[in-house]
Amino acid sequence: MIDNFAPIAIGIGAADFRDLLAGAHALDRHFATAPIERNVPMLLGLVDIWYRNFHGFASRSVAPYAHRLKRLPAFLQQLEMESNGKRVDAKGATLPFATSPVVWGEPGTNGQHAYFQMLHQGSDVVPVEFILVRSADTGAAGPALAARLAEQHRMLLANGLAQAQALMQGRAAEGAGALAAQRTFPGNRPSTTVVLDRLTPRSLGALVAMYEHRVFTSGALWGINSFDQWGVELGKSLSNRLLPMLGGGSGQDPGFSDLDDSTAGLLRRLRG
Repeated sequence: MIDNFAPIAIGIGAADFRDLLAGAHALDRHFATAPIERNVPMLLGLVDIWYRNFHGFASRSVAPYAHRLKRLPAFLQQLEMESNGKRVDAKGATLPFATSPVVWGEPGTNGQHAYFQMLHQGSDVVPVEFILVRSADTGAAGPALAARLAEQHRMLLANGLAQAQALMQGRAAEGAGALAAQRTFPGNRPSTTVVLDRLTPRSLGALVAMYEHRVFTSGALWGINSFDQWGVELGKSLSNRLLPMLGGGSGQDPGFSDLDDSTAGLLRRLRG
């Protein structure tokens, strides 16, 4: 465990690392003590169950409107899909319902020009999770630059709010004909907005812990073991067998003939 945390502590410094842990601990205490109706991770876990099992939404998009959170969607992919992407419960029985959705996303400013069209008007409904930071981080910038950065941050917040509003309200038809239909937004597309006062080590620690407890909540309700990863282990064990078969030389490697036709054919292609 210490080895996992060491690069973070080195990268951000001891004081910020302690703040990161303090934020996570504060959220841990909230999860352990807050009543369900005010328990943020529990409520998010319940919303996940509602979307996945009652509405049948197969994916969720994460859109942080903060450049420093650009890698958060990738982290959440591992956290959620590796933890709750299971088809049997903790006792080995096949589940009669769906579990983890596909989690994906990009920073909001990138996503707006990539996949938000599909979110607004596509044939599939995809819940969106917006993450907004209330106050801009201008660092040690001078007054003129700080004012410009603050204005850019307000523009960023306005875009995040506008996207959530558009998903909710849509846009009614204006006129008639094909163009009017193409310009119509159905609305009633769900989203959740998480607001941080500032993006600091402490708030980041709380944010990460919130998502971890959320995943635990939904996994517990599904009755699965969120902490095993046999699917990952299978790929690793198979790759150990395939690696020697990619070596140089001619002829068949030991066990090559025992492979399925698809994998054997790909190996021959890759070996040249």
